[in-house]
Amino acid sequence: MIDLHTHSFFSDGELIPAELIRRAQAKAYHGIAITDHADNSNLDFLIPRLVRFCRAANTGNDFRVVPGVELTHVPPDSIPSLVKEARNLGATLIVVHGETIVEPVSPGTNRSALEAGIDILAHPGLITEEEVLLAKEKGVFLEISTRKGHSLTNGHVANLAKKVGAPLLLNTDSHSPDDLVEAHQARRIAIGAGLTDDDWKEMSDNARRVLELALSRL
Repeated sequence: MIDLHTHSFFSDGELIPAELIRRAQAKAYHGIAITDHADNSNLDFLIPRLVRFCRAANTGNDFRVVPGVELTHVPPDSIPSLVKEARNLGATLIVVHGETIVEPVSPGTNRSALEAGIDILAHPGLITEEEVLLAKEKGVFLEISTRKGHSLTNGHVANLAKKVGAPLLLNTDSHSPDDLVEAHQARRIAIGAGLTDDDWKEMSDNARRVLELALSRL
């Protein structure tokens, strides 16, 4: 199990990064990305600290962790410049908080994020088929979420992604230890979204490739 969307106490998670890693290891994870919530107010505080932590944590350890960020509730027209700034600060994985139906995310967030060169569009809600085609074109991974609330549109996202061939990932969006799920439960959530065992294997392979790419940027 590789989870590319988690949160520490640097934003609204409950755990310091070291404990988050240990909790993930205890559930047989092989790697995670720490993707704390960010906007203009905290990018320059957050990312250098996560970069420093991840570089140290990867030394002499088979478990892999990469420093990311989840740009959250920022105006759509601000997303491109924030993506660029996050990359320059050292974030090796860029997630954008998509248009989940359980929060008032600004309309246009999904499209702006997809056009900005991000890695993962998290819980994209009632994403349109045109936007899913754009995700395929741009190589942006769409998220199937295990998190309550955000998971309500998993079936919609999975159906459109399968229809047009857009790439999928499954992430937990963990904020607390109880949010981390073991692989067998993650698979069940994928199946519940209308996906198959072959899809689950493909998503797992996608996660490994994205993690390896993020590690190469660190």
